[in-house]
Amino acid sequence: MASERKFVTEKIRRVLLKEYVMSRVSRAGFGGLDVQRTPMGTRVTLTTERPGLVIGRRGEAIKTLTRAIEDDFNFNNPQIEVQEVENPNLNAQVMAEKLASALERGWHFRRAGHSTVRRIMESGARGCQVTVAGKLTGQRHRREKFKSGHIKFCGQAKLDFMERGFANARMKPGVIGVTVQIMHPDARLPDEIDVLPLPEPETVPAEPTPKEEDLAEKAQEERAAEAVEELKKASAEDEGKEKDKKPAKKTAADKAKKKEDEAEDKPKEKKPRKRATTKRKKADKKEGVELPPKDTKAEPGEEAGKETGSKAAEAPAENVPESAKASERQKKAVAESKPASPEKDAAAEAAKEDAKGEETKEGE
Repeated sequence: MASERKFVTEKIRRVLLKEYVMSRVSRAGFGGLDVQRTPMGTRVTLTTERPGLVIGRRGEAIKTLTRAIEDDFNFNNPQIEVQEVENPNLNAQVMAEKLASALERGWHFRRAGHSTVRRIMESGARGCQVTVAGKLTGQRHRREKFKSGHIKFCGQAKLDFMERGFANARMKPGVIGVTVQIMHPDARLPDEIDVLPLPEPETVPAEPTPKEEDLAEKAQEERAAEAVEELKKASAEDEGKEKDKKPAKKTAADKAKKKEDEAEDKPKEKKPRKRATTKRKKADKKEGVELPPKDTKAEPGEEAGKETGSKAAEAPAENVPESAKASERQKKAVAESKPASPEKDAAAEAAKEDAKGEETKEGE
């Protein structure tokens, strides 16, 4: 019981301190009092609407208040901290004192009550209730309530979220008690639940069925075949373009060069023919066959044909030996096989002249 009495006496002392400070700081707009015990002493936090009136000139008012708290209420080393009320319209004690002062100044209780409720709700409160009790209009006591918004009357929600302020208005008929209860805007009631949206399910890509795989493979094969066909068409078009490009006509100079190259490529084939002709001529001379003189201006193929024809016509078949006949046939075949060209004719004439020179030397 001793510990319980100690708690009760401590609480009574704090209530008496609150009433004393309220009476001393009534003009500054008392908003609340908080007492905390610390190792360094007792810290008293005072909330008012006008801190300047509490502190006083050069801190004289707060010094006298500190001395009174230490001497009259036996608090060890009190340290007073004065704070300003952030929003007076949401402080229940400040609004109760303002309503009481309005009643003392002659305002009708209904007008004063409705204006106070409207002022509190416009400041953002979730709910408020104003109660005025006493001799309002007659000799009998009665009570009037003005409320708006959301209000809690019991339970832990009332202790946590409802702030209560009380003040007395001294009137001629008697005292009128004013009680103001305010629920703050940041109050979160137990029945208020935020339903979060369901998280979106993760979309897993479906595995392709065998039919889909076959279709994909076929599509790839078709694309590859189309690509091959396009390549073939492109190559065919390129070949057609190359064919369309006709080679340039050969000029006379190109033909002459080609013939010179052919003549240079076949120099060895002419020597055995020269030897054969000389041997044949020697054999004909021994046998007594005379060769007609050759004209250098005529072409070799035509002359050879004419000479052989003339010889065959003039000489009898009995006098012409078989070797001469064979040589003539061979000459005809060579003359017919070779095309007539001025360069080759010139080479043949030169060979014949060499052969004649050799024959003359041998005859001498």
